[in-house]
Amino acid sequence: MVSELRRPHRTFTIRQLCLEFKCTPRALRFYEDKGLLTPARDGMNRVYSYKDRARLQLILRGKRVGLALAEIGEILDLYDEGDNCAAQNLKSLGKFRERVVALEAQRDDIDKAIEELRGACERLESHLANTRPDLLPQAEDYNRMLRQRLGDLEHAEAK
Repeated sequence: MVSELRRPHRTFTIRQLCLEFKCTPRALRFYEDKGLLTPARDGMNRVYSYKDRARLQLILRGKRVGLALAEIGEILDLYDEGDNCAAQNLKSLGKFRERVVALEAQRDDIDKAIEELRGACERLESHLANTRPDLLPQAEDYNRMLRQRLGDLEHAEAK
């Protein structure tokens, strides 16, 4: 039986990581160009380690919450420096708190914009009901078509 210390580390191909994380080879090469990933080479092929896989996971999570690649790079670089991950955790905590504040402000702005648009829709519907009620069915048809398209998009994204 091979001991844990002598067992070879599993590696990943670019295709395996792309399938697992639903990203493109171009994205992985881009992260490599930016210095966020450093796969080994086997001839012309990139060979990704568990460390590269973990870094990719962190990159994609950071992007999903709106961190800039430079910010993600700062966090990843701290991990490479060692220090029991404390520096990385502290930096991450600060960046994440900044994003929470920014996203909450954005959500407030979006809520206000939705409220204003709903009010405008009500005023326009009322005006049309008084001046051109014949056009209201067209507006309803358009609204149904938009909602159908949004539903189709949400369904496609869920897959």
